[in-house]
Amino acid sequence: MRFLHAFYLTPRLFQVLVGLVLLFVLGYFLPVLDGVGRALLAGLVAAAVLDAWLLFRVKDGVEAGRSMPERLSNGDENPITINLTNGYAYALRATVLDELPFQFQIRDARHVVEIPAGGARQVSYSVRPVARGAYSFGALNVYASSPIGLVSRRYRFEVGRSVPVYPSYLQMRKYELLAVSNRLEEAGVKRIRRIGHTMEFDQIREYVVGDDYRTVNWKATARRGGLMVNQFQDERSQPVYCLLDMGRVMKMPFEGMTLLDHSINAALVFANIALLKQDRAGLVAFSKEITAALPALRQRAQIYRMQETLYNLRTDFYESDYARLVAHLRRYVRRRSLLILFTNFETRSSLERQLPSLRALAGSHVLVVVFFENTELRGLLEAPVRDVEGVYLQTIAEKFAFEKREIVKELARYGIHAVLTPPADLSINTINKYLELKARGMI
Repeated sequence: MRFLHAFYLTPRLFQVLVGLVLLFVLGYFLPVLDGVGRALLAGLVAAAVLDAWLLFRVKDGVEAGRSMPERLSNGDENPITINLTNGYAYALRATVLDELPFQFQIRDARHVVEIPAGGARQVSYSVRPVARGAYSFGALNVYASSPIGLVSRRYRFEVGRSVPVYPSYLQMRKYELLAVSNRLEEAGVKRIRRIGHTMEFDQIREYVVGDDYRTVNWKATARRGGLMVNQFQDERSQPVYCLLDMGRVMKMPFEGMTLLDHSINAALVFANIALLKQDRAGLVAFSKEITAALPALRQRAQIYRMQETLYNLRTDFYESDYARLVAHLRRYVRRRSLLILFTNFETRSSLERQLPSLRALAGSHVLVVVFFENTELRGLLEAPVRDVEGVYLQTIAEKFAFEKREIVKELARYGIHAVLTPPADLSINTINKYLELKARGMI
């Protein structure tokens, strides 16, 4: 029975059989062809038996396995490599069928590769998950064919492997490397000129040309007999909180991912940059209730706590309770902090419902509201108009785009900073706003 489960006929064999059938049909009219057909059929059967013997006489003729990360990064291309080894004394033609998780909706992950005798080959491809959670990979099927190519033998490996999909740690590492090497400008992060200087003392050093003469330390100068200046550094250990709205407004999709997943990826990147800047990063996720909360800490392990917390967050279709958020922050966040609120407002009326709560937060903290530009509307606005219906559609699109800009102005009236951004530029624009506020000494 195991032999039958692993035994398969190849397309080449079916093509030969179709040719033989046509030959037998012609043999009905030309008897000489009937004899030729019988001889060819006997040879075909003998060749198929020989082919099966060559494939099944070796117990473990093929070895295969997936090489992939222990966890996948949400919204990114994750590489997967299949390593194949040929244990036969002849070259193989292998067809690899990988049973991918149902979330990818890919049913034709087929790869054909030639493996030399006693050699090895690799098959590489990538997958892009668009939702967090556990992804279950099925079996790795390898259909091996000998040079005769009439039958194939199926091998099955790695049945039932589960891999978690976490918020985009690849994006987080990318920005971390750029920040450490002082190359954030390459990713689009602006270099912002500092206004004045902070008063957090760092060290006393010798004067060099270009130093501000107002920072000269006269006592140290008198002791050393040469000009010495005070060096200051950015204010550190400032509390920075990412506030994630998990209500129904964040279920809107963009490039296969919800706005919530885009916000979670950006929050992880932003929190990591804040920790690299020696600030303290925290998290509050809310909807109808406070779903998750992490106090702002400066420890390096904080980023791993945030990853585990964000991995398990699930949105719902409730209206978010901003009053409950205000009450939670008043109780647990006493020190003036930078609050980065990831949410979405489509109309001014939706903003006005939450404006009292936002003003209450801005009264005690530095509040930045990050919401999303509808990129589908941008495409509609830029499309040429050819009929009356197009005029109506473009007018409605302009109305919604205008309301987005009005929301930014309305928030500014109450001292609330706003970032209106396309989902694709969410991380960059959030980091730019954070660095701008630090440069202005507001945190």
